[in-house]
Amino acid sequence: MKYIVVLGDGMADYKIPSLGNKTPLQAANKPMIDSLAKQAEIGLCKTVPDGFKPGSDVANLSVMGYNPEDCYTGRSPLEAVSIGIQLKDTDVTLRCNLVTLSDEPVYEDKTMLDYSAGEISSAEAKELIDYLKKYFDSDRFTLYNGVSYRHCLVSAGGKTGHDLTPPHDISQKPIKNYLPKSPDADAYLAMMKRSAQLLKDHPINQARIAAGKRPANSVWFWGEGTKPALENFETKFGIKGAVISAVDLVKGIGILAGMKIIEVPGATGNYDTNFSGKAEAALNALESGYDYVYIHMEAPDECGHQGDIAHKIYSIEQIDEKVVKKIVTQLRASGEPFRMLICPDHPTPISVRTHTADPVPYLLYKSDATVSSGAASYDEDSAAQTGIFLDKGWNLIKKLLEK
Repeated sequence: MKYIVVLGDGMADYKIPSLGNKTPLQAANKPMIDSLAKQAEIGLCKTVPDGFKPGSDVANLSVMGYNPEDCYTGRSPLEAVSIGIQLKDTDVTLRCNLVTLSDEPVYEDKTMLDYSAGEISSAEAKELIDYLKKYFDSDRFTLYNGVSYRHCLVSAGGKTGHDLTPPHDISQKPIKNYLPKSPDADAYLAMMKRSAQLLKDHPINQARIAAGKRPANSVWFWGEGTKPALENFETKFGIKGAVISAVDLVKGIGILAGMKIIEVPGATGNYDTNFSGKAEAALNALESGYDYVYIHMEAPDECGHQGDIAHKIYSIEQIDEKVVKKIVTQLRASGEPFRMLICPDHPTPISVRTHTADPVPYLLYKSDATVSSGAASYDEDSAAQTGIFLDKGWNLIKKLLEK
């Protein structure tokens, strides 16, 4: 038996007037997924426990079978592990975004124009982070390069408990009410302000502006945490697992769980990602002895944050055509029995441009045990109408693996 999770990050949404009061999942042309829906269990699942913010960290842990209440220590440590940082028990890590702020002279008066600095390339970002390291690295703080706009700050002997806001939660909003708070946060705010001064006229940013792109003109710290520990996935569930993702956060979860991390050329974390390559990598992993593959696609989430309806629909359609259809067709042809779970980790509605904690629709297809929940398609309404509801997201994997 083979097990596949197709995770469309942020794929769920609210009804959008311009789509005829449909959600992107309802508006998308997804014939393969909808054909599976007629032969699958469809329901709603709560992936974000009460008291937790609806982040991809918490929600992906849940879908992968881990109770965040038992193991979650913050977002940035998961990313730190992925980029190879050796953390001490006394370290505190923070996510460091390269962002685009408006150009008011007083930092507090600026607005969050883009939490990703126009999806800055990793090569450009590395040059900017290396430049900032000359000014910020010390016995207390160390900056580390990540991917695109996603980087990491490690505070040696640091403290947690700061009020830090994810930049994607405040797109197009003034930042003055969302700056780091608490007595110990002064150093973080000082670094953010200093970064704006240092990055304003950097050649990388001047070139980006000249090319009509958004500059990476500040860092933004959030997602603090401490060194985490996860139970080994194979020990916990008795199957050998692999993770396919372009996102450091998800790869970090996989690393901590002792899973194989599979890199796919052209995987970007956005709608231009190599969807087909991810499906091919998953099939290769299953053929080479892995029992379980977690295929994570960030594209719908990024489009939700950007308010990009067209590309969110496009991303869903690509997942259907180039991932789900390809995997299902090949596994059916091989005669290999398999089970496939399709779901988001959380919604990222176009109307709010950030994550919500609403339950997500899930589809569980079993090639060896065809069932029907009475749904004709896979979307938010169909899932709600079946009346099936899981209040603990980490139990999804039990349904996937049950005999």
